[in-house]
Amino acid sequence: MTDRADRIRTPDQRLRIFVSSTLQELAPERKAARAAIERLHLAPVMFELGSRPHPPRELYRAYLAQSDVFVGLYWDRYGWVAPGETVSGLEDEYQLAPAAMPKLIYLKESGGAREPRLTELIGRIRQDDTASYSTFSTPEQLAEAVTGDLATLLAERFDLSRATPEAVVAPPVPAEAVTPLQPLPVSLTRFIDRTDELARIAGMMADGARLITVLGPGGIGKSRLAVEAARRAAGHQPGGIAFVDLAPVRTIDAAIAVIALAIGIRNTGDVPLGDKLVTALRTAPPLLLLDNAEQLADNAGELGRLLSNAPDVHVIVTSRARLRVTGEQVVPIGPLPVPAADASLDAVAASPAVALFVERCRAVQPDFELTEENRKAVGRICTVLDGVPLAIELAAARVRVLPPEALLDRLDRQLSLLSGGGRDLPERQRTLRSTIEWSTDLLAPSERRLLEVLGVFAGRFSFEAAEAVAEAVDGTEDVLGLLDVLVDSSLVREHDHEGRPYFSLLATVREHAWEQLGARDAQRRAREAHAAHYRAVAAAAGHQLQGPNQPAWLSRLLQERTELRQAMRFLHGTDADAAAEYAWDLYVYWWIVGNLGQVRDWMASLLVQPGPFSDHARAVALYFAWAISFWEDRLPALVPGLEECVALFRTTGDRTGTAMAMVSLAMARMTGPDDAGPVTPGDSARGAPAGSVFATVPTAPSSASSSGVAPAAPGAAVPGGAVLGTDAPTAPAALLTETLETSLGLFRQAGDRWGEAMALVVLGRVHFATGQIEEAAARFDASVRLARAVGDSLGTAIALHHRGWTDLVRGDAAAGQAAFGEALGLSVRLNHQQGIAYGLEGAVGVAAARGDVETAGRLQGAAEQLRDRTGLSGTSTVMPHLSFTAPLAAGEQGAAFEIARAHGRRMAPEDAVTEALAALGQRPIGPPTTTT
Repeated sequence: MTDRADRIRTPDQRLRIFVSSTLQELAPERKAARAAIERLHLAPVMFELGSRPHPPRELYRAYLAQSDVFVGLYWDRYGWVAPGETVSGLEDEYQLAPAAMPKLIYLKESGGAREPRLTELIGRIRQDDTASYSTFSTPEQLAEAVTGDLATLLAERFDLSRATPEAVVAPPVPAEAVTPLQPLPVSLTRFIDRTDELARIAGMMADGARLITVLGPGGIGKSRLAVEAARRAAGHQPGGIAFVDLAPVRTIDAAIAVIALAIGIRNTGDVPLGDKLVTALRTAPPLLLLDNAEQLADNAGELGRLLSNAPDVHVIVTSRARLRVTGEQVVPIGPLPVPAADASLDAVAASPAVALFVERCRAVQPDFELTEENRKAVGRICTVLDGVPLAIELAAARVRVLPPEALLDRLDRQLSLLSGGGRDLPERQRTLRSTIEWSTDLLAPSERRLLEVLGVFAGRFSFEAAEAVAEAVDGTEDVLGLLDVLVDSSLVREHDHEGRPYFSLLATVREHAWEQLGARDAQRRAREAHAAHYRAVAAAAGHQLQGPNQPAWLSRLLQERTELRQAMRFLHGTDADAAAEYAWDLYVYWWIVGNLGQVRDWMASLLVQPGPFSDHARAVALYFAWAISFWEDRLPALVPGLEECVALFRTTGDRTGTAMAMVSLAMARMTGPDDAGPVTPGDSARGAPAGSVFATVPTAPSSASSSGVAPAAPGAAVPGGAVLGTDAPTAPAALLTETLETSLGLFRQAGDRWGEAMALVVLGRVHFATGQIEEAAARFDASVRLARAVGDSLGTAIALHHRGWTDLVRGDAAAGQAAFGEALGLSVRLNHQQGIAYGLEGAVGVAAARGDVETAGRLQGAAEQLRDRTGLSGTSTVMPHLSFTAPLAAGEQGAAFEIARAHGRRMAPEDAVTEALAALGQRPIGPPTTTT
């Protein structure tokens, strides 16, 4: 791990600790080790948390590749050696652990029954100078040793990670931090056959095809083929690849929203989302993989128009129906080839359908082999199932309890009965539906009921969500055990994210489960339980998103974002009060992920719905409906709407809500007309759109500073019509200051330091805009201190951005550099795209102040491109960095600046951030919170 010292992370960043041991023999010890690891806020990587009891080699290889420390627990057993292997999984895991990975080995005192091969392995470990080992006798002793050793290891690695200032060089930034494309799903199983289809897709793409539809019934393998085709095309896609699951959507508007989310567009409410999508696709055209697109067949013309407006975008679609759009090229996909009835063992083994069956069998029974004795039964199983991949997977999952001959007998008898229904369905679709019914019929009643309840989930869901909904609908208790059976049966898919397991259902299985839930009239109960669970999650997240757990909670919520939106849609249609409170609890989440525009639309529609609406819920809805509107053209009702919001919050006694609404009211009066008349361009109180840093730059120091920042002449014009100087009217500023001081008092009365920090930033902006630079700096400093005190990364970054510009305007480029550098690092860790854009622009200001024309030009172009590709261009039409680069662009080096700017617009965003961090003398604070 020495060569990765620069990646040392704080506990909330969840270092992964891979635990290797035999499972049953050391079950109490594994439990103790897990508790010790979690006490240090690290992530245990253990098969019982995210996989099956006997994982294939590919699976634990993948887990090892994602881990940071290897912990080995050994006692007497060497472990099972799979057919065709020479070592057990226990030894294989140790051998596969990277040489640079720290290895902590714990040997339980033996009673004299230690197997010889384990003794040999322990002997080799003792000769390995990359491993440390110790002995223990009880689980309690083990837990104490693991805790102490991991703490020491982390301290040592932290010391190694420190570098002298002159040695600090910004390392490359992870692509996912600033290129937030939804990645392709990762499969841990081998891709089988489909060579002809892959070649056909590759040929179509090489010939310039822009819309390729992989066509076939559910369960036939469309998604797997499309993902593999996209993966092989990755090297030829400079704009990257974005995976979009359209299964949860039913309308074209929802599809546009999901596509925008998948390519990293932020719906901030300033510009129609469809327009942002076109701009982003033109700026950095990716390869789009649209999965489960059949529900768009009736509105596919919108997809055609999207392609015509973004001519460099290529799309691979999976669908059960043709889209019938101009330019569509279709690749039909059929079943996997099955063997002839009298085929030899070698011929049966060579059949793709049999190869899939055997591989899936080994996932649940590692010693499964295709033999002369079972070849006919296996071949016949694949034939009975028509070579449909999902049907084969479902059948193979049963081989642990039913050998092939018994499995075939059950299939032959039950499929002949089940396939009589649904004659309107295509033959292979009937086969799949019948196989799903057959597979669910083999479940115990409690297992079947749980599967049906899980049909309520549209995307990934946590164990806690499954448990809450199942208990509410059916009173189910042992959800963990039942869920484990469903995973083993291939009816539920399991995923791991930062040591937490998540689950999902394939679209075809989910459809069947939901239908069965409807047959017992339980769909409404499931929807209500689903919404109730996510309301509880939102309530818990509210304060956690304003403190040190912000990154961890953001990561958790992002994993279940589809369910969060689904809960909002249900509440929106059934309980307006609950919908408003739910949106309020998740305010910081919507903000960071850039989804406030959609929340505004939800709340605005609530305001015109008939029916009862509490004062507090109405205040919340008014807040979202109006506070997000700073980024649009001036709206005459903006100030009155926020005034009503303030009054309603005050009526309900909600100090925090009143204070937040007052901050937004002050912003509204800064940015546009109110009931006293319009604010003219000369008014010193005029500011920038909400969420931007500034739109005006006040008078700089009267003489040049040693930092090289050139002073601005008094009264000099800056972009946007604002004027530098102090001769503007003072009445608007006084009103704003009074409003914001009142909001500060309310935040303090409520004990809301997070809100207080936000209000201080806006108050500092008022001072900044009126030329009171020292007062502004004091407010920004106070905001930084408060945000740091509560551990809020977002608030700290916002305050630091503002402080950085005051430093530059005062001529202190070194202080500005430090502020911008820390803020950019925080924004990268949060994957806050707007903060990253501000950070780039801060680096532009620093480079321009120092006269570095090329760096300033490149980073300005990169910031412009990032805003275009993430839909944030409308939120920052005028920024302070332009006042610093304007002289460069207009001077003798103007041509060099524009060349560099054009180059910057072609830079990969992660390269731009790496350059900006280097220019600011910083390195990233930690890996980003992932959006996949």
